[in-house]
Amino acid sequence: MTAYDVIVLAGGAAKRLGGADKPGVRVGGRALLDRVLAACDGAARTVVVGDRRPTARPVLWTREVPQGGGPLAALGAGLRLTSADHVLVLSADLPFLGPGTVDALLAAAQPGREGALCTDPDGRDQPLVAAYRAEPLRRELALIATEHGNLAGLPLRLLTAELDLARVDAGPDAAFDCDTWDDIAAARARIREHGAVLDEWITSVKNELGIDLDVDTGVLLDLARDAAHGVARPAAPLTTFLVGYAAARASAGAGPDEAAAAVAEASRKATALALRWEAEAEAAAEAESAKSAGQGGDAAGGPAGGAKPDTGREGTGTP
Repeated sequence: MTAYDVIVLAGGAAKRLGGADKPGVRVGGRALLDRVLAACDGAARTVVVGDRRPTARPVLWTREVPQGGGPLAALGAGLRLTSADHVLVLSADLPFLGPGTVDALLAAAQPGREGALCTDPDGRDQPLVAAYRAEPLRRELALIATEHGNLAGLPLRLLTAELDLARVDAGPDAAFDCDTWDDIAAARARIREHGAVLDEWITSVKNELGIDLDVDTGVLLDLARDAAHGVARPAAPLTTFLVGYAAARASAGAGPDEAAAAVAEASRKATALALRWEAEAEAAAEAESAKSAGQGGDAAGGPAGGAKPDTGREGTGTP
């Protein structure tokens, strides 16, 4: 895998959000900045250009000079704190950026090209969803600063026009950015769509708890279903908790792969137990049903089974 540093630009004025603290706006319970940081957690060094704030993982902080000097000034400030041959450059308002897009950008920014950037569904370049080779990036920023006196207030296209960049079509989500409250509302709605909500939730929980673990959601859902059906509905969350606890004990001190295997093994055992409980319950129900059917047959067939004939009133023989 290509070694890289990352610069996240988080110091904009967010005018279309009414001056709100955009990096801190939450989508799916997580700050936009934290969602971006999660996508690039393989960086050797992470530099955030913006005001200091709590973050989900450690970062280096800096500010552009002057503050509010625009993206080129911010990029120049962040670049001074990096040392890797490749630099990932991201804005802090990308709720759906994932590691797959990061890998695709780094793969495209190999020798022969000076970097790679994403394009949106309309074919527009996204220079703040990009990976650049550090040497040509430093060269062009220095030339632009020399030509214009400094980098403040200058557009990003002055940089991208001078670099030989590959284009990466990462689909409709990777370059989706949140510039307005309508964008925020759309992002919040999208993560709750039926096909994505569980993955989004599991990812959010793992980030919140600091867990680096590939979760087989299907296995755990099957376990919860079997526990609910075979035992009782409250058994489902309790069983999954116990599986997690058992897996943590079994894989203490091991890596993520061993921990995932421990979860799978604990889930297998608990599922087998739940199915045995269900089989016992079904057998008991069948036995009870057979018993009830037998008692019903005896009651219905009593007279035909040899009961004494009716002799009428006692002692008279009168019908």
